[in-house]
Amino acid sequence: MRTAPPAGGVGNGLTPATADSPLPVRMRPASLDELVGQDHLLAPGAPLRQLVTGTAPMSVILWGPPGSGKTTIAHLVAGATDRRFVAMSALTAGVKDVRAVIDTARQQRRAGGRPTVLFIDEVHRFSKTQQDALLAAVEDRTVTLLAATTENPYFSVISPLLSRCVLLTLQPLGDDAVRGLLRRAISDERGLAGALTLADDAEDHLVRLAAGDVRKALTALEAAAGSAAARGGGVIDLATAEQAVDVAAVRYDRDGDAHYDVTSAFIKSMRGSDVDAALHWLARMLVAGEDARFIARRIVIFASEDIGMADPTALTVATAAAHAVEYVGLPEVQLNLAQAVIHMATAPKSNSATRAIGAAISDVRAGRGAGVPRALRDAHYSGARGLGHGTGYRYPHDDQRGVVTQQYAPDDLVGVDYYQPSGHGAERAVAGRLPVLRGIVRGGRAAQSTVEGGAADGGATVNGGISAAGKDQQ
Repeated sequence: MRTAPPAGGVGNGLTPATADSPLPVRMRPASLDELVGQDHLLAPGAPLRQLVTGTAPMSVILWGPPGSGKTTIAHLVAGATDRRFVAMSALTAGVKDVRAVIDTARQQRRAGGRPTVLFIDEVHRFSKTQQDALLAAVEDRTVTLLAATTENPYFSVISPLLSRCVLLTLQPLGDDAVRGLLRRAISDERGLAGALTLADDAEDHLVRLAAGDVRKALTALEAAAGSAAARGGGVIDLATAEQAVDVAAVRYDRDGDAHYDVTSAFIKSMRGSDVDAALHWLARMLVAGEDARFIARRIVIFASEDIGMADPTALTVATAAAHAVEYVGLPEVQLNLAQAVIHMATAPKSNSATRAIGAAISDVRAGRGAGVPRALRDAHYSGARGLGHGTGYRYPHDDQRGVVTQQYAPDDLVGVDYYQPSGHGAERAVAGRLPVLRGIVRGGRAAQSTVEGGAADGGATVNGGISAAGKDQQ
């Protein structure tokens, strides 16, 4: 098989393909026309074409998942003969390296030399200080920056640098694009040169495992081809493909953008009562090695945020699962987490607790809420009685109903309803009792907002029982 032509020449920081390079390296497109899967960026005059052809000296940030073509684009840019191309990785380069490239580029520019394109892979790993070092050079076009990242640049790249660049978003390759590249690798001289054929079901398997990552697909194909050749066969069948690639790597970066996307999908699936989708996202996190304590914390929060009083046992289940994480640990605790997720997804939903505390906090931050009513103030310390603290306090347990008419809220918040129960699940009964409770406590005062979703199955008898305990309580 022939060797792919080197891109960008020697010493530019990119390694040219050789006969023994991995298949994904050998199969890198030699021209923009071979690039597939990013049709939205390949229209005539589009920024990506201008970048590769050098018709416009714009700085660009390439954002996309692994295997979507970021490094390939860098190789294509490096192949432009009228530009000096320098590549570095944010994993190993520092501010000193960046400034050295910029200084050389400035000297060459003043001497009338070729313009410099600086490619930085994994730019999100640069610190703020390292990214700051690029600003002036990008601003005055001493260098044309080409940066690649798998993480959301709005979170990982400083705003001044982002504003100086064109952001191009690369999408995961579709199944048809991955399939086409597999077939190209089978027949192309840079790849397997037709030495083997790929069975349809094996091809389907590799496409499915790739999940849009062409590098993963070609790596798996190369491993399967090696296994088939070692057995002397001319066909890569499904069994060979499955043996060569035992388990698909999950598209999930615990420190990256996918972490937040999967977590969001997990929570929204439980909120939407789609138990099957919720279990999928749980499995995705577990297989990827997510911290089980993080998962448990999200479930505990969800139990109150989205279920609350509609099923008060949800919080008990969630906290029990969180305890199991510490007590049992992985892998067995996945059973406890699954049970908790099933409970959360199938439970009746209510965000009344979330709305109630949100409204109360909003009032506090707005300065609402006068002093503590005198009857509720602490009357236990010496001299409190002389200040009138506790005077007029009515002890609820002295009433057979367990509730009495009394002002508990600050003067300017009397009659404000923060908690508005839903009519879902167990909260339906609370919605029935609540108007009775508020009516007694407020002595018939009209509330400033109505109870939503109230039901008629709550009775007028509340908190029955009589207590002979003392009346002065904090």
